Parts: sequence; structure tokens; C-alpha cells
Amino acid sequence: MISRISVIGLGYIGLPTAAVFADAGVEVIGTDVNEEAVRSINAGEPHIVEPDLDVLLRRVVEAGKLRATTEVEQADGFIVAVPTPFKGDHEPDLKYIEAASKAIAPKLKTGDLIILESTSPVGATEKMAEWLAAERPDLTFPQQAGEASDIRVAHCPERVLPGKILIEVIENSRVVGGMTPKCAQAAVDLYKIVVKGECIVTTARTAEMAKLTENAFRDVNIAFANELSLICDRLDIDVWELIKMANLHPRVSILQPGPGVGGHCIAVDPWFIVDSAPEEAKLIRTARTVNDGKPEWVIGKVTEKAAKLKDPVIACFGLAFKPDVDDLRESPALEITRRLGAAGGARILAVEPHVKALPSALSDLGVEQADLDTALAEADICVLLVDHSDFKTIDRARLDDKIVVDTRGVW
Repeated sequence: MISRISVIGLGYIGLPTAAVFADAGVEVIGTDVNEEAVRSINAGEPHIVEPDLDVLLRRVVEAGKLRATTEVEQADGFIVAVPTPFKGDHEPDLKYIEAASKAIAPKLKTGDLIILESTSPVGATEKMAEWLAAERPDLTFPQQAGEASDIRVAHCPERVLPGKILIEVIENSRVVGGMTPKCAQAAVDLYKIVVKGECIVTTARTAEMAKLTENAFRDVNIAFANELSLICDRLDIDVWELIKMANLHPRVSILQPGPGVGGHCIAVDPWFIVDSAPEEAKLIRTARTVNDGKPEWVIGKVTEKAAKLKDPVIACFGLAFKPDVDDLRESPALEITRRLGAAGGARILAVEPHVKALPSALSDLGVEQADLDTALAEADICVLLVDHSDFKTIDRARLDDKIVVDTRGVW
């Protein structure tokens, strides 16, 4: 019986997950290495932006159902939601999962359940179980004792959309992969406390690959749209009009091109597949290359136009990886703005209504934070990088005397 849950990692996935379980009446202990985040959470104030999370967090903290700490505490179920970045050569970096495993291990007791939610390369759940076993030789784990193990280990990748996390963590179906059938069932029992969608049981490896496949599929389709935009630019064709017409076909649904691909999933996860099967993952690798190359193309367009001006002022509209969120992880918009600032020769204004201050990667280069009106008044070149709602509603007449580089087809 699970009466207390420990959530390791209180970021964009961990904190909403912890709050939702707490709201269902479960005692939740959240752990994070960020002391400021822990302080803020215990004050009922989320350190991330997500619709309605502030109200929910305040409610569960005041009810005594959720508290945060920097040290892992004992629980019946542990949900690991830590980052899984890759190294410079696109090799998966599991150091945060390893650190979480070593922090959890001393707190384990017979009957406990550990679920890895972090999007991970195939085999990461098994590796986590190995790290746990090495720390606790007094307990048995699925790779040692199978169904008779003292500890249950499973993988259940998050499948939520930023901006709708509190809805989707409850409504979406979940893929639950156990190292054994009993491990999977234990995880299903935990998720069914809050999940209204179907919990589909499989192996840990299949669950890991399922999440990677979902994001690689998206990446390949975005790459088609991005490559099409490059071709249309070469042939002097309006790519937005072209896609609109092509999508009139009942079996065609081309996505919209953009300045690249960002976020903690789509820009990262396909590389995990490539790393696992480098000889076979030819299309997936190519799609990543196309999408990773799009920011360079955008920078080239802006630089070409700026070279014709004396003391140009360039305004970059949007830094987040997608519309109407504050999430800057792996954002092509952020990278484009950073590189324009690093290049020198122009005054760079950054307009991002969803962040209070620019990251040091920009401010250290002299990039200035500006509001919408200031940017429109002072910029010679307006670069639309993120189609935030605020940018879609501006009076187009204000752009008449500007050089516009629109990567989103809005202006």
C-alpha cells in the first residue's frame, strides 16, 4: 500500500506530478538539489510557469500534503524525474539518474517501488536498477530475483505538453514498463491514484523506446517542413501558402516550419535512438541534422539583411522553445539570439514576455531585454522566432517600415 510518495526532481515534470498526487490525498515529499526552488515550493510558490500550478501548489502545501526538501526521505514509492541530457557527441548522459539512484538507495525497504519517468535511452531503467543494487546488497532487485525481488522497478515516461501538464498528467494514457510483470502492476497501481487514462503495460525497454519513438516521429515530420522551407526560399515560393494548399489533400498533413526544434524532448530524444543503433537510424539522424541546422540558416538571413544597414538594431521576438511558455531549454530562438549577440556589429533586443530577466548567456553579451512596444519602435529588423499570442495580435502597420524575418508564418 502506497501512502507516501517521493518525487526526485521538481522541475517542469516533477513538480506538477508531485502536486497532482498530493491533491489526490497522498503524502508527497519532493526532492531537488536547487535550494531556492525548495524554499519557493515550501512557500507555496512554483519556480516554474505552468497554468494553474500556482493555485494547486498553494492548496496542497497549505494542506500539508506536499513539502520539498534537498535530501531524499523514506517513502513507499519513488518517482524519478531528473534531466537526461546528452554529452557533446550526442551520447546520453545518465549522471542525474545515477545520482538520484544513489540518493534513493539508503532509504529503500522491502516492498518499495522506484519508477523512472525521465525520458531515457533504452536500457536506462535496467542501469538504474544496477546502481540501486550496488548500493543495497541487502535487498534483491528484479535483475537478481525476478518476480520475487524485494524492490520493484519500472519505467513510465512522461507524455505531457507544457502549458497543459496539469490536465494531461491526469487525462493522458500512460505506457508503463516494468522490469517484471509485478513491477509493472505496482506502477499501474500507483498511477491509477490520479490517472484517468489507460495504463498500458509493457516491458521497461519498450516503454523507454515508446517515448523516444513518439518524439523522433515528430522530429522527422518537423524536419520535412523545415527542409521544405529551405527549398521554397531557394525557389522563391511562399512555403506557408504551399503547405496550406498541400494540406488540402485528405491524406497530407504537413507541419509548420520554424527556426529549429527545441525543448527537453524532441531536440534531444532522437539522439538516444541514434546512439543505440547508429547504423540503422539513418532517417532519424538526418532529421536531427536538418532541424539542428535551421538556426544557422535563420542567422544567415538576418546577418545578410543587417549587413546592408549602418548600426542596425535587431529585435528578436521570443526566446522560449514553444509559444506561451517560459521554458528556454534547447530553444533554437535562444540560440539564434545568443549567436546574433555574440557576432557583434548590431544592437540586439530580446522580447520575451514570459521571463522576468534574460539568461546570463544573453545579458553577458550585451543583449538587451525589451518590451514589445520598445522593440517595435527602435528595431530596424524584426525577427519573429516564437509565435507567442502577444506577437500574433500586433498591428501589422507597425511593421511596415521594418525589415521582417518571420520564421513562423505569422507576420
